[in-house]
Amino acid sequence: MYIISTLLVGLALLPFFIYARFPYFLDDCRYVFNGISIGNRVKRYASRKPCYTLLDRFLDKVKAHPLKRFIIFENETYSYQDADRRSNKVARALSQHSKLQEGDAVALFLGNEPTYVWLWLGLTKLGCVPALINYNIRTKSLLHCFSCCGAKVLIAAAELKDAVVEVLPALQEQNVSVFILGKECDTEGIETLSDKIDAASDEPVPRAQNSNLTIKSPALYIYTSGTTGLPKAAVINHERVWLASSMQVMAGVRADDIIYVYLPLYHSAGFLMGLTGAIDQGITVVLKRKFSASQFWHDCRTHNVTVIQYIGEVMRYLCNTPKKDNDKSHVVRVALGNGIRTDTWEEFLQRFGDIRIIECYGATEGNTGFVNYVGKVGAIGRVLTLQKKAQPFALIKFDTERGEPVRDSRGFCVEVATGEAGLLVAKITKRAPFTGYANNTQQTEKKRLRDVFEKGDLYFDSGDLLRMDEEGFIYFQDRIGDTFRWKGENVATTEVTDVLVTLDFIEEANVYGVKVPGNEGRIGMASLKIMEGMEFDSTATYEHVKAYLPSYAKPRFIRIQKAVELTGTYKQVKVKLANEGFDPSAIDEAMYFLDESKSYIPMTKDIYSAINDGSMRL
Repeated sequence: MYIISTLLVGLALLPFFIYARFPYFLDDCRYVFNGISIGNRVKRYASRKPCYTLLDRFLDKVKAHPLKRFIIFENETYSYQDADRRSNKVARALSQHSKLQEGDAVALFLGNEPTYVWLWLGLTKLGCVPALINYNIRTKSLLHCFSCCGAKVLIAAAELKDAVVEVLPALQEQNVSVFILGKECDTEGIETLSDKIDAASDEPVPRAQNSNLTIKSPALYIYTSGTTGLPKAAVINHERVWLASSMQVMAGVRADDIIYVYLPLYHSAGFLMGLTGAIDQGITVVLKRKFSASQFWHDCRTHNVTVIQYIGEVMRYLCNTPKKDNDKSHVVRVALGNGIRTDTWEEFLQRFGDIRIIECYGATEGNTGFVNYVGKVGAIGRVLTLQKKAQPFALIKFDTERGEPVRDSRGFCVEVATGEAGLLVAKITKRAPFTGYANNTQQTEKKRLRDVFEKGDLYFDSGDLLRMDEEGFIYFQDRIGDTFRWKGENVATTEVTDVLVTLDFIEEANVYGVKVPGNEGRIGMASLKIMEGMEFDSTATYEHVKAYLPSYAKPRFIRIQKAVELTGTYKQVKVKLANEGFDPSAIDEAMYFLDESKSYIPMTKDIYSAINDGSMRL
């Protein structure tokens, strides 16, 4: 009897022991189970001939609930059946008025609107491969996008006609057919498309019966942001579409959820994690033309949004809006995205309530990724031994000054110690391939790192510096291009930014390195946006950086801007600012120089000249 009682007590205490020893045990089990389920599902889809695609999933959802709300946009609501019929009209119009053939690439050049979805679905029904182009790019970059994917047709929004006209002669030389989403156009070489879609039948179109379509076949071209050069077209195959769409499964999104998609559909976060993820779950999408901090929560309340996305600085913008009594009056329960800073994370939860934040990490073209399914503030993911064995990766030492990984006497890379920042590299295998960039062998090869730990091995170079703690949580440190070296030390821009934004008068900070004549490396400079109604306090800033930053990391120059410039995907623009430097005669905004003996003092032409001629040493 004593033995039985002891066993019963032991069994009763076992869950407490497991929790004390392994606090993330249940979360880990759930994550592993979801991962295995997703992997098995993709395998099943891959085994079909032709493979089962996201379009097939959409059509199944149309049959399952044709009248369910699919897209809510401004004052209009479209059901799954509406979307199917409208995409049929697109497919019929294009098949009749263009020379498109199965496998052809078609460039979509428009902003967030329901027509974007109809076009994508219609093109996919024809067996074409949509290329999602950033509607902010122009001239050289726009033309470059065509050379990447070899698009046969361009479909552009009416409001982007001028941008199209700028490159029209070059497009005509490449025999690209150009359509404008309008009913009238007097420009020779540009055809209207809206009138042709309206006139077309909405009857189902014969599906492209490509028996050679596999899970590895291209489904989309999604372009990198091009912050350090011309955009590169990442080839997104059907397998990648499924894996990215499955992030909503990882986040616990349910069939009765409503997701708010305001991120640009030309970006993988908005299109794959948002739109196609919603189709996979069969849920409703509240589609927004673009992000608006002032309208964000109003939209969420109006449409009973339960799932939101975020990227880059979006969460900070929400925290910077004036506080209201109804900040917690909403039904949002999940926030899915990447790029939230630690201080913003804590402030967001405190202000807007108990929302489950699922921070994740991954590149559009990359072959690995992480998910913070636990909710550990500041972490971009958690790594389990099982995951690392299935998809090998490493954090390796990187020489910022030379711009290459550190190698030992044998010529192999060196892993960093736990807690130390290192370059993320992921082994390229059949299970974790790197497809590369369309028609860009040079850039594809730049992302391949050879002979990493043994002769002949091949890894994907992420270009990101990460660190991992003893519990297996991964933290983002910096982009390699953003980290700079000064006085023999590496300066992580994110760390300096975190220090600056704790000052109550600084709303945003963008830190980067600038070149100084006669000096190696780059010296720190920060572009600041000051809180409305407040002023830059040079003395307080000086005392703050003096107290919290080592001498080599202190920004020696500060530039005050009305707004911190962002890319189309809400990432800070650094290269342009770094190239502009700190010349007061070339910059018409207020600038300050760190005088070590006093404070931050106004930047003058005399100081600039003294630095340039070497009479003032930094």
